[in-house]
Amino acid sequence: MPLIVLPTSQLLWVRIVALVFSCVAFSVAAHGAMLPHGGMADWCIFCWAFSFAGTLLVLLVEQFGLQARIPVSWSNFPITMACYAALLCLSASIIFPLWFLKDQDSRGERRDHRIASTVFSCLAAVAYVGEVSLSKARPGEVAGYMATAPGLLKVCQTFVACVIFILVSDPVSYDQHAALKWCMAVYCICFILSVAVVVLCVGECTGCLPIPFSRFLSAYGLLAAAMYLTATIIWPVFQFDKRHQGSNPKLIAVAVLTAVNFLLYLADLAYSARLVFVSI
Repeated sequence: MPLIVLPTSQLLWVRIVALVFSCVAFSVAAHGAMLPHGGMADWCIFCWAFSFAGTLLVLLVEQFGLQARIPVSWSNFPITMACYAALLCLSASIIFPLWFLKDQDSRGERRDHRIASTVFSCLAAVAYVGEVSLSKARPGEVAGYMATAPGLLKVCQTFVACVIFILVSDPVSYDQHAALKWCMAVYCICFILSVAVVVLCVGECTGCLPIPFSRFLSAYGLLAAAMYLTATIIWPVFQFDKRHQGSNPKLIAVAVLTAVNFLLYLADLAYSARLVFVSI
């Protein structure tokens, strides 16, 4: 009878730990937390389930040696998945207790299940951060683009943009003035371009561009940073103007996240410009 020996490494064990924690988080929440349907409850369940499914896929492919048969860049896909999982579990770890633990009517077994889900969600987020830390490129190491700082910044940019979309869409808070519609256009255009970069890298399609990939990144980074700078200024000016819609926590959060994404794009631009000058 053949004996299957699983290779062991620190990265493997971190992935297994993240897999278990994310599985426990959504299993406990679905089993006994008595969550309402829709809204933030579905979002938290999605965060944990997506992270679990992505990690399980990575583990199965690597343990069975199927990397060559998967139509993606395996030097980019696992760390991209781990970074998204870390951000998703982090968001669920913040949202879940705020929405479902501060309710004073939640007592007994239901509250215990919700506390357990929150704890395991936090542990899963820490595990995924550890995976990203172990997988990212070291100075002087040859690695995929998504394992470098600019690649990880792209993941963060798209995630922050998704959170912004959620905040501005319920209720719709960008149709009161043309300037606010411009901000929404900025979020959409930059999000689409960042997703395109991630897809090109994971799909190994960067050679399909008519210009060198490094120059494309530099030009795109400059455009995105300039557009987000305008949104960082315009959004609070028009949203918090008394003649237009008054301030509320969601609008304040959008203003903060817009500034955060501007800083992410600014850092991305610095890395991309350095890449161009080094290649020259």
